[in-house]
Amino acid sequence: MVYSQNPVKTENKNETAKPGIEFTELRHDFEKIEYNGDGSCEFEFTNNGKDLLILSNVTSTCGCTAPKWTRAPIQPGEKGKISVKYDTRRVGPFTKSVRVYSNATETPITLTITGTVEKPQNQ
Repeated sequence: MVYSQNPVKTENKNETAKPGIEFTELRHDFEKIEYNGDGSCEFEFTNNGKDLLILSNVTSTCGCTAPKWTRAPIQPGEKGKISVKYDTRRVGPFTKSVRVYSNATETPITLTITGTVEKPQNQ
C-alpha cells in the first residue's frame, strides 16, 4: 500500500480556542485489488487544536464509496478515524474523493482513494 507523505495541519494561530485537524495520510492507494475483495481503509486524524473537534459531515463523490466516521466530539490531542469502503464489484481503475466537514479552521478537507479492481478469474 502506498500513502501520501503530506499530512494536513490546520490551526488558526490568531484564535486560541479553535479545534484543528491533522490527518496522518490524505491518500490511500489500493494498487491492485481482487474483484469483490476488501475495499476498506481508514484515515486517522488528530485534533491538534485547543477546543473540541466535531466532524459535521463526511461525504463521498458517488454511491460506490461509503464513509463512516467518529461521531463523538474529539478532545484536543485525541484521535479519530474515518473508515472508507469502496465497492470492489466494479472492475477497472478508480479514483474517489471523500470530503470531511468539521468545525476546524480549514474545511472541507479532501481524502482520496485510488486503485484498480481486477477482473474476476472466471471471466
